[in-house]
This record gives sequence, structure tokens and C-alpha cells, in this order.
Amino acid sequence: MTAAAPLASVLFVCVHNAGRSQMAAGFLTRLAGDRIEVRSAGSAPGHRVNPAAVAAMAEAGIDISDQQPKILTTEAVRSSDYVITMGCGDACPFFPGKKYLDWKLDDPAGQGVEAVRPIRDAVKALVEDLIAEIDAAAAAGQES
Repeated sequence: MTAAAPLASVLFVCVHNAGRSQMAAGFLTRLAGDRIEVRSAGSAPGHRVNPAAVAAMAEAGIDISDQQPKILTTEAVRSSDYVITMGCGDACPFFPGKKYLDWKLDDPAGQGVEAVRPIRDAVKALVEDLIAEIDAAAAAGQES
């Protein structure tokens, strides 16, 4: 028995790929499992994931400590159905047929875990809405 193909693929993009995009990828992976393919990247990736983001996600039961910031590639955009920038002004290559979203989120860089918690919670709510949108599109037989 073979596994079903993912409903969609999602790419989260932020400049350093060290905070918001990593949290979003962590939530989407946890909440959607293998139903949705998850990627994250940045145009100028940092050296490591923001420790406050790691701590805030650990509080939510999600371990992103093993993640590494990755460089944004044209291929990652091309192979994604949804391309979501995280309010950080990052520019992505444009390909027709992709759904581009920009989530306006505060930057957790340089913040303590107390300041990152509300950002984490906002990311989770946006990810939950995204999953509902992808599920609805799949149920309607649409390709997003």
C-alpha cells in the first residue's frame, strides 16, 4: 500500500530563516503531518535557529532545535504550491499558479521567550487557517 501524495506543498520564507519561518514549519509539520509538504528558507539565512523561538516552540511541545536555516532557491519556490513570506519584506521569484501570501508578524530576533510567545501563538493561528484552506481546496477538488 502506497502513501497518498501530499495535498499541497508550502514554503515559508523569511530573511534569516531562523524564527518565524521555522516556527511556522514546525507547526505545519506537527498539525498536518505528511498531508502537506513543508519547506522553509531565507534569502540571507542565519547561522542557527533563534534560541527564543526554539524555547517558545518547546513550550508548545514542538522541537525545532535540530533545524538549520536554509538558503532560498528558485527551485524551492517553483516546487511549492503556497509561498508564504513572514512580514519580513523578503522577495521571492514569481511563478504563475502559485499562491503567494504575506503574514504580517513581528520579528522575534533579539527578543526573549516572553516576547516570542505571542508571535508563536499568532503563527499557530495562521497555520491552522492555512491547513483549513488547503483542506477545503482539496475537498472541492481544486489544485491550489
